[in-house]
Amino acid sequence: MTTSTEATEATEATDAVAATGTDAEEAGGTGATGTFVDAVAVEDDDRALFAGDTGVLPYEARRALALVMQRRYLSSSAHPAEWRALLAHQTVLASRCHDLFVELVVDRDYEIAYKRQVREPGLSIPVLLKDEPYKRVETLLMLFARNRFRQEQGAGERAAHVDTEELVDYALGFLAPGETNLAGRRREIDNAVATLVRERVLVEVAAGRFRIEPVIEVLLPVERLHALTDWLRGGGTVAPDEPGGADDDQDDDEEATA
Repeated sequence: MTTSTEATEATEATDAVAATGTDAEEAGGTGATGTFVDAVAVEDDDRALFAGDTGVLPYEARRALALVMQRRYLSSSAHPAEWRALLAHQTVLASRCHDLFVELVVDRDYEIAYKRQVREPGLSIPVLLKDEPYKRVETLLMLFARNRFRQEQGAGERAAHVDTEELVDYALGFLAPGETNLAGRRREIDNAVATLVRERVLVEVAAGRFRIEPVIEVLLPVERLHALTDWLRGGGTVAPDEPGGADDDQDDDEEATA
């Protein structure tokens, strides 16, 4: 038989349990025990930039990586915010590239970064990038620009410039004897100038006048410059490894093997 004292104690114990469960729920629990917490949605994460985003890099660092993969190179002058982010997160960005068998090359002297396909003997590597050489006319213009850049630097100038007509005259000097399609050749030269502007090897500072960017020294190092000069002196019929600069996207299904 239950006494009144025992009944009172049982009632108090039941009330205590109920109160504990209520307190747990108010404290953020998901049940009577209160041992689980609600998951935080990815969209609420400060780093999430879009629905389902699981990336961990900040916005500018992601842009830096995307621009390096999209272009021949990323420069501090054209993208200062992304350049700073690339330097701040260089180790992580390089690791992301390595996961794709791509090398991230950072030249702090010239403040540019570019990508290069990894080719390792003994490994069968899917090729994402390919060396896309410049066309013959583009190579001629780059050679002229590289020499002008060296001359101006040697004279102590802070920047080197070149005019359109100087580039045209130089390239026309290499026409084959008896060439009659001068209009067609001029279009080729104009297209070559446009390519170098698009690649930011040349930056137009006024109508028909361009500043030569320091990346020209990376695209045409001294040894390549000498080889191309010898090629031109020999007639310029077959270019010795025309400069390709940084690697471009590979469209076909190809693997790099030993």
